Amino acid sequence: MKIVPSGFQAPRQHGRTEEVILFAVAGHMFAIAASAIEEIRSTDGFSSATAEITLKEIPKVRQRLRRGRKWYYLVDACTHFDLPVSRPTLILVLRHSCVAVLVDGIDRMETISRLMVVPRSFSGSERVWYRGLALINDNVVPVLNPDGFLTQNEIAQLGALDDRAGASAENDVLPLPGEAQGALR
Repeated sequence: MKIVPSGFQAPRQHGRTEEVILFAVAGHMFAIAASAIEEIRSTDGFSSATAEITLKEIPKVRQRLRRGRKWYYLVDACTHFDLPVSRPTLILVLRHSCVAVLVDGIDRMETISRLMVVPRSFSGSERVWYRGLALINDNVVPVLNPDGFLTQNEIAQLGALDDRAGASAENDVLPLPGEAQGALR
């Protein structure tokens, strides 16, 4: 969404800058700190590394993904942001988290120097989703909070579901292509 007049000059960079990854979900652009991403993987070939989850209270998570010995809850970004259904092609595996996010594609990396406060008109759950807004090439782009995809309560509910499923689920998933069995990432 372009909202800046053509004669407007962006403010000069002062002090700290941050690298962000711009990605698309259902035709909408979002940004997330590059430091929040552990890895970016294609959805091709991941069916052997996933296990189905059914919890109607958390419809945005339908699968969990195994990377080495660690499980990640796979969040459908379209459902999370209440956007039209799209066909995700990439998985963003978040660092220091048990969350991975399905997205449509990566646009590019960008450096930002300013993060604007989320306006008060954002009054619902989006206040947790977004760290702020950034002006990138005359476009306002929401910068995501990596902890905003799943609440601690949702993680606890999913963990309880895993506990009820039993230990057999730990052994029913094969390693990813190119990954040694039991190897840590």
